[in-house]
Amino acid sequence: MVWQPTPDARELPAGKYAGRVTARAPEPTAYTQAFVDRGTDRLGLHHYPEPDDRRAPMVIIWPAMGTPARYYRPLATALGGHGVIVTVADLRGTGASTPRPSRATRYGYVELAADVGAVIDAVKDRRDGRRLMLLGHSLGGQVCLLHLALSGAAATSVDSLALVAVGLPWYRSYPGARRLGVLGFTQTIAAVSATLGVWPGWGFGGRQAAGVMRDWGFTARHGRFPMIDAEADLRDIRTPVLGISVDGDLFTPAPTLDHLCAKLTAAPVERVHVTTAEAGTPLDHFAWVRAAEPVASRIAAFLGKP
Repeated sequence: MVWQPTPDARELPAGKYAGRVTARAPEPTAYTQAFVDRGTDRLGLHHYPEPDDRRAPMVIIWPAMGTPARYYRPLATALGGHGVIVTVADLRGTGASTPRPSRATRYGYVELAADVGAVIDAVKDRRDGRRLMLLGHSLGGQVCLLHLALSGAAATSVDSLALVAVGLPWYRSYPGARRLGVLGFTQTIAAVSATLGVWPGWGFGGRQAAGVMRDWGFTARHGRFPMIDAEADLRDIRTPVLGISVDGDLFTPAPTLDHLCAKLTAAPVERVHVTTAEAGTPLDHFAWVRAAEPVASRIAAFLGKP
């Protein structure tokens, strides 16, 4: 199986993707940098301009592993064009968020899920009674789901969830011989992270806390989250979910999202797939962000926006 490195936050590699996607995208909208204090650490937020409609829904975007918030400017711009107010968060240890992963960092999925709640609380004034959607890409989608699962009654502050190019990387979800490649790849990274006390970001995922890679490796091995009772908590989620898979996604192909959505037995789930033909340019696990209009349109429709 061919695994792609996490993209640079500013642009995709030069070549067929960069030229074609950039040519189709609108000029990115400027954002305001903000922070949420988490004890001695902090989370970086990018706030995009508010639309004139005071009833416009709000979307908080949670990125993929090792992908800074600024990479999502094309998606935020596209959503803004549909009258949606957008905030993008940097995952802990990525972009403007701290701490920088090291042997001293001890956080994993549970702490990342708690960060979602902290950001929701921090943007209450900006939200100002608006409907709230969490939009997670890859790891960002997993931690949003965990937030809903582990928060109980507090999760009712979230009105909907969009999972874009998200899935549990359970090796049995991949076709044929690829599943063995996924198993070997994920477990090697988890083992190296445990040995070194940190994942240095060698060609995949950026620098990460060992606890994050431990939990990620567990999901790839077992097809479920490592938290006790997480499966039962997922079955209790009733928040409407939009699951979007994309063409060319080797990291989280459609079956991995189907496997994850199947756990949401009480939630209304709408599953869609965005194709290269719709985007007008090749897609993959990251490239869809640079050709964001098809995804933004599906999200806007789900939110009841034109």
